Amino acid sequence: MSAFVITHAALLDPVAGEVRPEASVRVEGDRIVEVAEDGATLVAGDAVDVIDADGRTLMPGLIDAHVHAAITSLDLAAMGRRPLTRIGIEAKAVLEAMLRRGFTTVRDAGGLDAGIQEALRLGLITGPRVFRSGRVLSQTGGHGDTSPVSADPHLCSCSITSSAYSHVADGADSVRRAAREELKSGVDQIKVMAGGGVATPSDPIDMVQYTEEEIRAAVEEAAARRTYVLAHAYIPEAIARAVRAGVRSIEHGNLLDSGAARLMAEHGCFLVPTLVTYDQLAAFGREWSFPAESLAKLDAVKDAGLAAVDIAASAGVRIGFGTDLLGETHDAQSREFILRTQVQGTAEVLRSATTVNAELLGRPGELGVISPGAFADLLLVDGNPLADLSLLDGQGEHLDLIARDGSVIVDRVRRT
Repeated sequence: MSAFVITHAALLDPVAGEVRPEASVRVEGDRIVEVAEDGATLVAGDAVDVIDADGRTLMPGLIDAHVHAAITSLDLAAMGRRPLTRIGIEAKAVLEAMLRRGFTTVRDAGGLDAGIQEALRLGLITGPRVFRSGRVLSQTGGHGDTSPVSADPHLCSCSITSSAYSHVADGADSVRRAAREELKSGVDQIKVMAGGGVATPSDPIDMVQYTEEEIRAAVEEAAARRTYVLAHAYIPEAIARAVRAGVRSIEHGNLLDSGAARLMAEHGCFLVPTLVTYDQLAAFGREWSFPAESLAKLDAVKDAGLAAVDIAASAGVRIGFGTDLLGETHDAQSREFILRTQVQGTAEVLRSATTVNAELLGRPGELGVISPGAFADLLLVDGNPLADLSLLDGQGEHLDLIARDGSVIVDRVRRT
């Protein structure tokens, strides 16, 4: 069992929004077993590595609650033709880069198969801990329906059409069946498409998708497995319908209004904004062959995202941290921190990527904190992120140590 002690660290507490000097942390196996502050000394045995932080900031590993590691190109038509083996190899690189940016935990919001998650558990991929949604659930003509319009459709009320990314299922019974299939495959949560989206050219942003009965069927099946449903939605009507049906989080929510926000707060529903994906699609989508019809829909949501975060915060909605980047834009993952500071304080943004997301994932006290019993997901930052959040931007250049589950992945700390 691996063990190490980090000494002389400035401990960042996301909840309190403060950094406390002269802290030490002991790690055994995959857990933190002891935390000492105010210069108290932790005694290390002969076989224990001692890492002198020399005043660097020690903080919990970051959590991204909305990634798509298996969408490896913005050219979505090309993605549909790409062999799954190639996608798996590309997803490996995407996930490993996420970890080196300090994201020790991610929630994949659709498309990642069980094989990649198994490879992570076996150590074949040195990536973050992944909470997998598997195939998303979509109605016919919804955000997850990428099939072309047919001149000769074969309609059957019990039909479910599946791809590597989605199950297209109509009616509560079919949604229930599709949810059960994904839960059987071992997903950590279920995702439903409750409204129109940007990436699929055919469904308008202001479209409401799935009935309350259909969404509730997925929620009931997830609850039976002691898990939950997340819902893609932009407009207030779609958000409210999903919240009433019992979803745990609304993804994106750019066109949120005060009424829908109050409903979310009343039901304890989280919001996971993903501002950076619109920023990147606007800048690079055309260059990387993102569909022209999809680029045309960006204007409806791009500039509304910051206002939605402000509306949600004012209503008391718990706000998580997500990015939703696709293909060639994955490297911009940490830019979400910078965009969010336009409407939130630094401490609030850090909480969203640590303790709030840990609550969203159902792992408070285990993720997003530095305390005894928590997973040993640790970042040693060359500087103070509370004073300068740009230290977390980029590709991990200011992260001198990254540990996930007690395994040191990056170590730039000079030993004496």
